[in-house]
Amino acid sequence: MIRITRKMEFDAGHRIPDHRSQCRNLHGHRYVLEITLEGEVHDAPGQSDNGMVLDFSDIKAIAREKIVDPWDHAFLVCQSDTAVLEFLKSMPGHKTVVTTKVPTAENLAQLAFDVLAPAFTQRYGKDLVLHRVRLYETPNCWADATRETESC
Repeated sequence: MIRITRKMEFDAGHRIPDHRSQCRNLHGHRYVLEITLEGEVHDAPGQSDNGMVLDFSDIKAIAREKIVDPWDHAFLVCQSDTAVLEFLKSMPGHKTVVTTKVPTAENLAQLAFDVLAPAFTQRYGKDLVLHRVRLYETPNCWADATRETESC
């Protein structure tokens, strides 16, 4: 098995309403999303994906459709954050993504994993597995969501 990773970036706003510090305020980040897949290298001479687990552009296409384009330049807000949610609803055409959990790096990484895993499985079957989603909130702070490993 080989693991490959594709990195993408997007900008989004959020807030952590119960945070004891400045993160309770509306603010934004330049998020970095790393998607790591695991699979076998294709041995298919003459085919475009010969020598690859998957073409990086295919990872990019799915990630853009499912996560990057919907979240880029959006405000990520928890459905329980009613004050901010009502404010955003008052702005016609505002790009808002409503989450079921507080939009921390940890919860967003898990959400991205939960959205991407079935998308890759549906497209490529069980031969290609989403291994990890890493979401950087800042260059020095990130969260990893990984697939559960089977235990004996």
